[in-house]
This record gives sequence, C-alpha cells and structure tokens, in this order.
Amino acid sequence: MTQSRVLIADDHPLFREALSNIVRSVMGHEVICIQTCTARETLAAVEEGSGFDLILLDLLLPGAEGFSCLMALRDTAPSTPIIIVSSSEHEETVRESFGRGAMGYLPKSSSQEVMRHALQLVMSGNSYIPSQALGVSGERAPDAPPPSREKTTPPDLCIAALTPRQRAVLELLAKGKPNKVIAYELGISEITVKAHVSAILRKLGVSNRLQAVIAAKNLVDQSPS
Repeated sequence: MTQSRVLIADDHPLFREALSNIVRSVMGHEVICIQTCTARETLAAVEEGSGFDLILLDLLLPGAEGFSCLMALRDTAPSTPIIIVSSSEHEETVRESFGRGAMGYLPKSSSQEVMRHALQLVMSGNSYIPSQALGVSGERAPDAPPPSREKTTPPDLCIAALTPRQRAVLELLAKGKPNKVIAYELGISEITVKAHVSAILRKLGVSNRLQAVIAAKNLVDQSPS
C-alpha cells in the first residue's frame, strides 16, 4: 500500500517536529513527514514529482514574499490540500490565503486538539478556518452547503465543484474499482482516496459510491452540449 506523504514547511525545527507528531496522531505512524525550512526547499520537494497528500505551510518561510510560496505550490500541485500554519490571525491574511487556494488556516497558537481536528476536516475534503480569525462561530470555511437533491443545482456547477483529482477518482469509481486499486493507479494512498471519495459524496449531495456514479452520469447527461 502506498504510504501517505505530508510536507511540513516551517523554519522552526521544534515546531516542525511538533506538527509531525500531530500528523502521525491523525494519519498513523506509517505516514512519511518531509520537513523543509525555506521556500526554495519546499518548492523543490514538491517539484520532485513524488507527490504529497497534504502540505502544511508557514507563509513566512525564508525566501518567500507574501503569498508567493502558496501561489507557487498551488500551481505546481493544484489538487494537493494546503493548510496554512501561521502566527498571524489577521482576517485579511486568512481570507487572502483561502482566496489563493488554501483549504485550511491554523494559527500557531491553536491547541493540539484543534490542529488534529483541522487535519481531519481537510483530509476529508472540507475546509477549516479559525473562528477567532474571522469572528464567526463555526470552524469550517464559509463554503456553500452540500447540494440538496430536492433543489435544482446546475449540472455544470456540481461537476465544476470537483477538483481534477476528485474527477479522476470518480472516473475510476465508475469503473467499479476499489480504493486500493484507485490508490495504486493514481499513485496516492488509500487514506487520500477515502478523503476524495468523502468530498465527492458531499459535493454531489449523495450518500454512497453508487449514487455518486449515477449522479455524475446524470449531471453530465443533463449538461448543455
């Protein structure tokens, strides 16, 4: 089975190690945690092509300016979930991070329990946002709620909500392939496949794999040619 790989990019060794321990407590001790301490090292690690299931990124890495590292990572690995781990809790920084492709934002002042919860949310295909940063009561980013089957949702919007990797997973689901085979063919871990499947079900508003395949086929058939 392909092992999960997580990239932890922060210039403080002790904090990197603390994050590694939290990641292992969520994803299992078999997960491989790669640590980098500069923007150049971080981009090089991603460009090697071996792929990561999750990236934890400090915006203030040496060699990074503003959101430059986040933007570069988003371009290089568009389907990899990225969680910003930052000492800043400014609303503008949080919003800008999500606007540039982050799926989570963790202040470094967060407790270990909160960090574990954030990792679980993001790995299941959701977003995490700190309530204290935006003055909201919830912990998820202000995404649209899961589509209801009683409502008429434009087919192209439902399909567009899926990331390229989620579409690839859905295509293999339609062929009846199990998670283990999907993980092998896409070069990702089974944990990541399960996370993508959960996200697909949520975005299509269905409760199981078969319904997801049927819903996707119906949406494509209903789409304007």
